[in-house]
Amino acid sequence: YGCCTFLMIIDGPQAHCRYPLGMEDGRIKDHDITASSQWYETTGPQYARLNREEGDGAWCPAGLLQPSDTQYLQVDLGQLTFLTVVGTQGRYARNSGNEFARMYRLNYSRDGLLWKSWKNRLGDKIMKANDNSYASVIKDLHPPVISRFIRLIPVTQVPNTVCMRVELYGCPWHDGLISYSSPEGQQMYSSPGYPIVSLNDSTYDGVHERRKLSGGLGQLTDGVIGQDDFLVTRQYHVWQGYDYVGWKNGSLGSGHVEMEFVFDKQRNFTSMKVHCNNMFQSGVKIFSSVSCSFKPRLLANWEAEPAEFHTVLDDRNPSARYVTVPLGRRTAKALRCRFTFADMWMMFSEISFQSGEKGRWVNTVIPTQMTPVVTSAWPNEETTNPSVEGQPDNGNTPVLIGCLVTIILLLVVIIFLILRCQYVCKVLEKAPRRILEEVTVRLSSSSDTVILQTPPVPPRVSQMDPPYERIFLLDPQYQDPAALRNKLPELSQSAEASACGGGYAEPDVTQCTPHQCFHNSVPHYAETDIVSLQGVTGSNMYAVPALTVDSLTRKDISVAEFPRHRLFFREKLGEGQFGEVHLCEAEGLPEFLGEGAPLPDRDGRSVLVAVKQLRADATNNARNDFLKEIKIMSRLNDPNIIQLLCVCVSSDPLCMVTEYMENGDLNMFLSQREMESTLTHANNIPSVSLSDLLHMSVQISSGMRYLASLNFVHRDLATRNCLLDRRLTIKIADFGMSRNLYSSDYYRIQGRAVLPIRWMAWESILLGKFTTASDVWAFGVTLWEIFTLCKEQPYSLLSDEQVIENTGEFFRNQGRQIFLFPPPLCPSSLFELMMRCWDRDIADRPTFEGLYQALRPHVAL
Repeated sequence: YGCCTFLMIIDGPQAHCRYPLGMEDGRIKDHDITASSQWYETTGPQYARLNREEGDGAWCPAGLLQPSDTQYLQVDLGQLTFLTVVGTQGRYARNSGNEFARMYRLNYSRDGLLWKSWKNRLGDKIMKANDNSYASVIKDLHPPVISRFIRLIPVTQVPNTVCMRVELYGCPWHDGLISYSSPEGQQMYSSPGYPIVSLNDSTYDGVHERRKLSGGLGQLTDGVIGQDDFLVTRQYHVWQGYDYVGWKNGSLGSGHVEMEFVFDKQRNFTSMKVHCNNMFQSGVKIFSSVSCSFKPRLLANWEAEPAEFHTVLDDRNPSARYVTVPLGRRTAKALRCRFTFADMWMMFSEISFQSGEKGRWVNTVIPTQMTPVVTSAWPNEETTNPSVEGQPDNGNTPVLIGCLVTIILLLVVIIFLILRCQYVCKVLEKAPRRILEEVTVRLSSSSDTVILQTPPVPPRVSQMDPPYERIFLLDPQYQDPAALRNKLPELSQSAEASACGGGYAEPDVTQCTPHQCFHNSVPHYAETDIVSLQGVTGSNMYAVPALTVDSLTRKDISVAEFPRHRLFFREKLGEGQFGEVHLCEAEGLPEFLGEGAPLPDRDGRSVLVAVKQLRADATNNARNDFLKEIKIMSRLNDPNIIQLLCVCVSSDPLCMVTEYMENGDLNMFLSQREMESTLTHANNIPSVSLSDLLHMSVQISSGMRYLASLNFVHRDLATRNCLLDRRLTIKIADFGMSRNLYSSDYYRIQGRAVLPIRWMAWESILLGKFTTASDVWAFGVTLWEIFTLCKEQPYSLLSDEQVIENTGEFFRNQGRQIFLFPPPLCPSSLFELMMRCWDRDIADRPTFEGLYQALRPHVAL
């Protein structure tokens, strides 16, 4: 219902946080839905559920609604929620009702006491609603709302009877931030004749007085990330600089900007992420340092020891970027951070926090003068005990405290033993499957068979480390694989049913044909079979089976050792469980590599490289996998594959140095451009031609043809993993999975499998089967991205769980599967090629050699 309203392309978390919150399906209980009045008992607020017909079919306030009336329907969501969409209907009552609201206002509250009025980015408070009593109207909230309590207030211009049914869409607000305070944003005055750039926080919903913002939330938490050029906005009909909040050095009477952040409860803070502009040509830079103080309770004093962090300033890359500030797992309910200027201006577009609730239990230690009671409670709010004055100390308090401490220690030991036993049992249970999955694929020489797949080491799951940077979790039922199996009953067989054709075997070692596999056994949802696809450094390692660790020596690595002191850190590109990917400058690298080195034209500048580094806390298995990846990467040599240049393995930390293109990845490159036309030339708008897009497609097919010739399976082919230089030369890489920028392209199942499901073939999702044929499927999606100029995520109208359900339709092959729509810029013959890549039958998909030969004639060489 109302699905056509989801065609709008939305940036940031709002594009991924659009899940029904439970009015229609009953997860929001009747007692959480109240109203200012009701006409009859059968039109009470509990009947205000979208698409439901209980009672008399809707909530109706008492009497005729007057233009001056303020009647409301109130919903308690039970927790802080990121609300992005509101759906409304009138009272249909099986064709006996004809009451609906043509307009409504929205009020919200985070605590149930202080209510705020929602308004859009242009200041309008009234939203249009329904034109009839049966159709649902879905409205996006721009900006979104962070709240627990929601009131819908119907509005009418003449006395009228109104009724409403409602659904709310969004997801839990896991940041826990309920307000921030800061100096008001300022104005930038440019040259005469040019407009003033206003850098104020235009959607702030707190108090604004004496040039200070306090007690609210605004643009720094709305999920909209500013672009590299702060004058370019992601919103329409707004002023230049709208996406950023900015301050001028010296205007605040100090060299820093002070901000305070208040949270819903005590939390253990691991890091703060600040998205900053770095357009240094205009005097804008990221902050040079930040100092954060902590307050455990709102009425307590600030702790004396702050957390300090100094950034590495970059005068070469003007791109906006996230700066991650480590907070050392400090416990607090409020933070005060002072950001120090590095240039004339400092601009932020988004601030988020990674944190977890303070432990599972809050144990309050009682001073000796207080009543000897220990409260153990969930830490939703600070738990305090009222002081009992004048009571004598009977001398038993120390004994009681000692007993309680002993009991707590015994419980901790018992819990540890239980968890340890469960872990050992799981390892023993999975051991036979691990042995079966180790298969061999021969490379260029018979003695060099390797696997670069990270072994299934139990992931370090922590409540204090959310998987994504402000990408919200899915509905709880979709975190449970059993729920997915219930949605696809024919996939509910045991893991043994998919032994034939499962795992990560290449096409030449599959033990039966696809036809035999699909008809001899019924596949199941393969979440339990898919180990983490994320390599130790956060990159997607090429799938190549089986190498013994003992056979790997330094002589197997065919690239030279580079002096570590010549690498200069610029920024962190991404991270994995045991490693990180950094953007660095390599001093003297061309001279070190000699003639014929695969380096871009420097024009006198230093060479930028990507450095994968193993962290100090890496396990032995991770270390071995890292060395195996070096061995494989050192043997790849193709113009369209990212190349390993050198290594630093003589001492820790282990590093590999690969190419990095100055133009970044293809997704970002294309999303910032339009198709070439007279208009783009006249207005100097960055553009690409159809010939450029075809040339890019040919290069990707050429690189994948090379990998396929070695029986390598990429498993994460997409435009985010294609790097681009100034000559539009493309090199396929594997950094996308580790970058926060593309975290929304990956679906995490119970913290274990991180899957690019929108690019995956159906057999990869349902069977855990990754082959060159599944890479062909991903290549078809990558072509679709290219010819939509990466303006839209694949299957953008479907949620992640609907994408998974759609793979079941491919398996059933009953004509109900949903395909990607033809891109407007794409020739029909090319879209037919994409459709062949998405063929249900693996054997009928083209090879990369065939794709290359089909695409090459369309490019003028």
